[in-house]
Amino acid sequence: TGGCPEGPPGLSPCPLSPFPAVTSEQIEHLHRRFKQLSQDQLTIRKENFDSIPDLEFNPIRGKIVHAFFDKRNLRQASDGLADEINFEDFLTIMSYFRPIEMNMDEEQLDRFRKEKLKFLFHMYDSDHDGKITLQEYRNVVEELLSGNPHLEKESARSIADGAMMEAASICVGQMGPDQVYEGITFEDFLKMWQGIDIETKMHVRFLNVDTIAHCY
Repeated sequence: TGGCPEGPPGLSPCPLSPFPAVTSEQIEHLHRRFKQLSQDQLTIRKENFDSIPDLEFNPIRGKIVHAFFDKRNLRQASDGLADEINFEDFLTIMSYFRPIEMNMDEEQLDRFRKEKLKFLFHMYDSDHDGKITLQEYRNVVEELLSGNPHLEKESARSIADGAMMEAASICVGQMGPDQVYEGITFEDFLKMWQGIDIETKMHVRFLNVDTIAHCY
């Protein structure tokens, strides 16, 4: 990466950033948050996220932290995980949590929605093969439900299996008895989320320095 300032005073929106509409005030706020997380270093590593109280009891904490270092989300040509991220990388990740803007046209809204869903898809697709397999789906569901003492692992597995069967019916239609659904592609994922308001459910609160990303 490169080309944007590392966050000196008086930051203006970076022309190379994926979110040019973000104000200098918001970028300065995020830079304060970045410095807080990095302990005034130029980069953030995974262990820096240990200091975020809101993430401590989040059942998918590992996946959220992982997403910040996923090179697919950092829009890098190579695959895998980065060891550390700089402020520009941090801005790139935070751009996925931007709230919807009233002046967006249809094309911008569609691109905005796909970007958010691509980020979410990458959280499920842990082996980076472009498909969410049944096992990957089970893993996420089990993690999400791990804090519920009344649900056993088998129940979580049944929920995941049922959801995967529903995904197959939505994306493939009627399957033959010998046909195997190999996994959810991103195109399938888009179909599954059709009609669900991801645009307003996945964003960050810029004003709360003590909180990082809220997906709700």
